[in-house]
Amino acid sequence: MPESIRILIVDDHAVVRKGLAMVLRLEPDLEVIGEAENGRVGLEMAKRLCPDIVLVDLVMPEMDGQEMALALRKSNPGIKVMMLTGTEVDDRVFDLVAAGIEGYVLKQIEPGELVRAIHAVVNGEAYLHPDVMKKVVGRMHGQLQQAPPVSLTPRELEVLEWMASPNTYRQIAKQLSVSEETVRSHAKNILEKLGQPNRSQAVLFAIKQGYIKL
Repeated sequence: MPESIRILIVDDHAVVRKGLAMVLRLEPDLEVIGEAENGRVGLEMAKRLCPDIVLVDLVMPEMDGQEMALALRKSNPGIKVMMLTGTEVDDRVFDLVAAGIEGYVLKQIEPGELVRAIHAVVNGEAYLHPDVMKKVVGRMHGQLQQAPPVSLTPRELEVLEWMASPNTYRQIAKQLSVSEETVRSHAKNILEKLGQPNRSQAVLFAIKQGYIKL
């Protein structure tokens, strides 16, 4: 039996924490190992418990989600981070994406989609809600100079367009009627050709350079 994904939830609202924990504990391969009420406590718990992924509320007292996420990225880069926010997409998402934070979801996300997002991030993918992607692309407007052209195959362009959606690699593979391994191979080639470290930054770069449209 595969090991469970160990999750730490950090949110200053007890109802939200308990609700998330209740939903996630229904999944046989997800284990909620701790809860914290602010970023300061969450950072200490993350360092001590070493979860696979931390779900972090963006707006919290004492130490907000951005400060905690960036501090955790420096101290424990192996721990994945998924940011949680309300209906409004905060401008701070730009700095978080630039820092390599893997996931950014809105709190009204459906439970099933949240579970898929957690699996995606833990498996090395990025998960950015479409509203978040639009916000970041808008903020990036004019900040990048046109890069030298990159030669992508038609299939790589197709996969790249799918990478701009919230779909996991497994879901993309199903849509394209190929194996997940094939999609991951294409994604790896795309990252190398675009010179980007992860899926989210590759997609943002590709949109800015005009390879795909959001």
